[in-house]
Amino acid sequence: MDGREGVARRVMGEESVDRSEGFGERLLGLLLDRGRLMPPQLIAPLVAEEVAKIGGRDVSILLQDYAQEVLVPLAGRNLHVGQPESMADSPAGRAFLSEDVVEVPQARGGLRMYLPLMDGGDQVGVMALTLDAVGDADRRLLRRLAGLVADMLVTKNAYTDQFFLARRREPMSVSAEIQWNLLPPLTMTLPQVSVAGVLEPAYRVAGDSFDYALNGNILHMAVIDAMGHGLDAAVMATVAIGAYRHARRVFVSLAEKYAFMDDAISRQFGPDNFVTAQLMHINIATGELELVNAGHPAPLLIREGRVERQLESATTLPVGFGGELPRVREHLLQPGDRVLCYTDGIIEEHVTGGEPFGEERLIHCVNRLGEEPSQGGGRICAGSPTP
Repeated sequence: MDGREGVARRVMGEESVDRSEGFGERLLGLLLDRGRLMPPQLIAPLVAEEVAKIGGRDVSILLQDYAQEVLVPLAGRNLHVGQPESMADSPAGRAFLSEDVVEVPQARGGLRMYLPLMDGGDQVGVMALTLDAVGDADRRLLRRLAGLVADMLVTKNAYTDQFFLARRREPMSVSAEIQWNLLPPLTMTLPQVSVAGVLEPAYRVAGDSFDYALNGNILHMAVIDAMGHGLDAAVMATVAIGAYRHARRVFVSLAEKYAFMDDAISRQFGPDNFVTAQLMHINIATGELELVNAGHPAPLLIREGRVERQLESATTLPVGFGGELPRVREHLLQPGDRVLCYTDGIIEEHVTGGEPFGEERLIHCVNRLGEEPSQGGGRICAGSPTP
């Protein structure tokens, strides 16, 4: 290593590896310039090529599968393609779930590094690579590189099926295809608030969906369950979410959002069809929560790791039945509180013996999870499973 600050050099045969801050900026700039015009299938190989310039090898890009059980490697030139890695008990899974870098010493020397791919607050996957020697400057560069890679993958995902096909582990129904394409990012993480959602069963979901947006200090949330199963339910959910987004974007009140969705469903599908829904406004600066619950299981308030109570609301007819404007119920959240919204697919699913899973078992599961070490601060959770 020479005496200049911020420069690390390692002899590799005839070559040396420059990891100065200036070199790192040039590498990221070059990757951005080249990636802008590259087809999607060449993005991950390009990353591997550029990582090799700082001495990295065995580069893998791992994406979460739709069931959120494993991280699946992308195939491509220059990429190391191994077996899918478990989300629950692998270094890649730990990096993904903790949103932090995981380093594993290798038997032959060097470190295997697992870097979470975060696009803003959205968890995309994990980038893994091996370096013979790692310093603080390397870690800073690789974190920046991981952020750029995540952004490129999200951007390219908009016009290719490559990443979808890698994440899909079993055949997916048409209704599930519709629902997954309808969703916002499954996670959003900010200092003031976090949002996380899941659809289960991932490959056969039909009428369950959720949506959210953060506009200023107001987090807008909706969880819906369209009646029925299959394609008809997916189409009804699409109309409901579309109407919700339209109403949200013209800045109407929570009650007016309900009325707009109600009108859209009743006009399109007639009086015999409906959608249950939870609509929320959450002021992330003050913790004030406004709630409309239209025929849905009541959300659970989780405080200090345990379910404290249901968040009650006035009785409101499901969307599509032409009910009166709902009365909005107000609650006050404290820092660190979590709100769990779910559809009836959880509590109506049958366990061994034929009895429904039920709300009591759900609360028991939440409380048991709350006894484990916390991974972070408050989170608004939207769970939308179907039986």
